[in-house]
Amino acid sequence: METITVKIPSPLHARLASEAIRRQVTKSQLVRDCLAGVLLETKLRAKSSCHELAGDLAGSASGARDLATNKRHLKGFGR
Repeated sequence: METITVKIPSPLHARLASEAIRRQVTKSQLVRDCLAGVLLETKLRAKSSCHELAGDLAGSASGARDLATNKRHLKGFGR
């Protein structure tokens, strides 16, 4: 395992220490977990399509189901 040194502001260090105690892990383990999570999330986002990212939102709008095909809904569109 490699070693790095990182300088962080005092308030962030206090939050890190507090969260490490709450989770009952070392500060180093918590930093590793957080860093791995952020890097994995970034990697997944880079490979995700717009549909994959917003898939849980697809079809969540309420209202008429035939907005694109029913001429009544398209009346006056584009004027």
